[in-house]
Amino acid sequence: MITHILFESASGYAIFEAKLIEDIGAKSAAVQESIKDLAKFGKMVSLLSFSPFKSAADALANANDISEGIVNDHLKNLLELNLAKASKKSSVVLAVSDNVLASNIKGATNISCDVSEASQELIRGIRLHASKLLKGLQTDDLRKAQLGLGHSYSRAKLKFNVNRIDNMIIQAIALLDQLDKDVNLFAMRIREWYGYHFPELVRLVPDNHQYARVAQFIGDKDTLDEEKLPDLAAILDDDTTVAQNILDAARGSMGSALSEIDMLNISAFAARVVSISEYRKSLISYLAEKMNLVAPSLTALLGERIGARLISHAGSLTNLSKYPASTVQILGAEKALFRALKTKGNTPKYGLLYHSTFIGRAGPKHKGRISRFLANKCSIASRIDCYSDNPTSKFGEALRAQVEERLNFFETGAPPSKNADAMRKVLEDLAEDEEDEDIDMDGPALTTLVPSPKKEKKKKRKSDAMDVDEDEEEPSSKKVKLSKEEKKALKKAKKEKAKGEAADVADGEEPAKKKKEKKEKKEKKEKKSKA
Repeated sequence: MITHILFESASGYAIFEAKLIEDIGAKSAAVQESIKDLAKFGKMVSLLSFSPFKSAADALANANDISEGIVNDHLKNLLELNLAKASKKSSVVLAVSDNVLASNIKGATNISCDVSEASQELIRGIRLHASKLLKGLQTDDLRKAQLGLGHSYSRAKLKFNVNRIDNMIIQAIALLDQLDKDVNLFAMRIREWYGYHFPELVRLVPDNHQYARVAQFIGDKDTLDEEKLPDLAAILDDDTTVAQNILDAARGSMGSALSEIDMLNISAFAARVVSISEYRKSLISYLAEKMNLVAPSLTALLGERIGARLISHAGSLTNLSKYPASTVQILGAEKALFRALKTKGNTPKYGLLYHSTFIGRAGPKHKGRISRFLANKCSIASRIDCYSDNPTSKFGEALRAQVEERLNFFETGAPPSKNADAMRKVLEDLAEDEEDEDIDMDGPALTTLVPSPKKEKKKKRKSDAMDVDEDEEEPSSKKVKLSKEEKKALKKAKKEKAKGEAADVADGEEPAKKKKEKKEKKEKKEKKSKA
């Protein structure tokens, strides 16, 4: 039975006392509708205590604690002062809106908390009539406090991680993907448009960026002469042969003549295509720089584009680090996954990781295995980047070397190195380079990489067992069908073994009887001597 209610507002904490509340009646529609009426709801709850915040900074700190489920000193003191501890005579049950906060309050103050639907309905009613239930507040005070706290809370969340902001990466990769589509579309348009005037140029200059620059430089093909050949060759990466071929093709071109207005429009559009493609190159360099700052290990393992797409698809680097390797493996293939689950077909083996060079280099039989292995390493790299104080690309290089070794293992059968050994080598290298970074080699990172002596013993036993199996060349554990004659021979062998064991046991009974007789004689002699 709910006795008290905790209400967190933008102005402070309030504790209400619950009256006239019944668990069974609270589920009826009439009682739920009565919550909207202040006259009826005012009889159900009454204000017990209200503790306002001292300042806007104090309100922001308390809001952050409530969002994370932390019971600070302010809230703890308020609950201990106003609520008696549970006893046999008086039991206190506090209605709280959040499960995490309720469990932390239970652990800090030993006050039982309730987060059921009845509690949520009461808190909803208090929130609806808060301006009138909280005494000493005007109607606009609570609204102004909520608006100010909302702005400060959102601003604080945006500034939560200033040094490594992955939002810039998400926007950059989205813009880069859009620019790729736009550049291809505009390049196709400039080819078709300028092709009416100079159709032979398409065959001589296949690159889109160079074609737009050449079209902007030539303009009217009739004005192209030998004096412009050095500048044209500079545009074509100092290829004088192609420049001479363009000049020859322009002199004998079958294209139609264009008016000055048409040529001006084509030149302006070609200049715009050139500027967009140049901006795309600068955006690629910007993305590479941001990825090396935010996620250097993931960048060293996968590259800038695939790593940025994984971060963008997950929403943030923190979300990506929380995903298991099985989820990272199929990121980007959600539609295929749900389609396979619906139709009971084969689930996809990879999503965005398909664009990695490792999967392209793997054989058809090993693509699924290498994608699973690569997703595992991506999960490790993202966690290192997210939770390390000084992120470095050396871990990503070590993980990339492990993937290379696994590819080599599929081809040649050479055993790859263990993950613990690879991480230990990186930690040793970082310990040697302590000029820029300080790494504690005695910390838990090293202890987790060293196997315990018990595990070493087990591994030795397993290795010994494997050596014995290899020397003896025992058959595999799979069941082999035997013929009737072989079965009979096995039964005879078992019977002979059983007879031999029985004979040994019979032979061993005689010395046992003699020993018993000797013991009995000694005991009799001792008794006689004592008597």
